[in-house]
Parts: sequence; structure tokens; C-alpha cells
Amino acid sequence: MAIRILIADDQQLFRDGLRALIEQENDMDVVAEAENGRDAIELSKTVKPDLIVMDINMPDLNGIDATQVICKELPGIKLIALSIHSTQKFVSGMLKAGASGYVVKHCAFKELAMAIRTVSGGKPYLCTEILSTVMDEFVLNSSSGQQSVFSALSTREREVMQLVAEGMKSEEIASHLCISVKTVSSHRRHIMKKLNLKNQTDITRYAISEGLISSEY
Repeated sequence: MAIRILIADDQQLFRDGLRALIEQENDMDVVAEAENGRDAIELSKTVKPDLIVMDINMPDLNGIDATQVICKELPGIKLIALSIHSTQKFVSGMLKAGASGYVVKHCAFKELAMAIRTVSGGKPYLCTEILSTVMDEFVLNSSSGQQSVFSALSTREREVMQLVAEGMKSEEIASHLCISVKTVSSHRRHIMKKLNLKNQTDITRYAISEGLISSEY
């Protein structure tokens, strides 16, 4: 039986190319595509794929927080990160969220195919580049105690921060997340206090520097 795969990436051209490559494999089948983390969550609930190939930088909800929700609510679904990022904070964020594999986008497709088969078979997979990066930066960050947006903020605070950085007003965020404007304002205050930020420009710059959003948004 073919491995049923959901692709989550905000770039249509990339999704089209990846779908074409995956569907050349006899034991794989793409059953759905999502352009952001929130869509990936909803499609996972309805389509129930065997495995998700998840980007990190996506609008509305990033891949790390989407992964955390999916792995908690749908633990039977396996998940592989496929990202341009190879630094430890992103790898650590995805693995802590529940991903079983991590592959960087410039790797050859055959490595992703190997990752899909390995993770689908119940084993973890990290591409070669990630292994060396994780080992080097783990030693560095363990001694420095460096924090990231994924360790400093709660999941809801990261959701609010991402939407603020993407230009949404408090009223829009409240409607989008089904919370009150007062709660949004409270989250904004906590975010700025925890990260020592002064205004929305600081929030946006920090979100970009941490990879929570792309500079394109």
C-alpha cells in the first residue's frame, strides 16, 4: 500500500515540483496540499495522511507550531520537516514539536524519499548536514544558555506574535483566533516584556530574525 502524504509549503511552485517527484515513486501518493500551518492541521484531520512533509516558514501559522498541534491531536501521523533552515534552533524546535525527520531543501530528492520511507517505517531520520549542525551547535548553545522564540514564548503567544508580525491588527487577530481583543493585547504585552521589545517594528524584526516569519511577509 502506498504511503499517503500531505505536503505543507506556502510556495505553489515548490509543491507542484515536489508532488511530481513523489508521485514517480511507486510506494508514495500525495493526497493533499496545504499552503500554511493552519490548513495543514485541518487537512490532517479530514484526510488523515500517513505522513506530512512540513515546511517551517509559512504564513498564518508556522510549521513548528502546526507540527506540535498535529502530533498532539493526531499522534498516528508521522511528520518530516523540509526546510531551508539547518540551524539547531529550527531542528530542535521541530523535533521537540514531534517531527520524526528533518531534511534541508537543497538536498537531493532521493534523500527525502529515503527519509519518507524511514520515518514511515517507524524510525527517525536526519539528513547528513543536519547531523553535523546539530552536534556542533548543541555544544555551543548548551554552554551559552541561548533562548529562542520557541523556548521563551507559549504556543498562543507565538501565534499572536506571528500574526502581529504579518501585519494583522488586534481586532483581526482576535477574530482569526476566536479570542477577545483584550486577550490579544495581553498576549502582546507579555511578548514584549519577555523578549524586551518596545513596539510592533521590534516584534516584526524579532520574528524575522528567529525565522518565525519570512522577510517576504
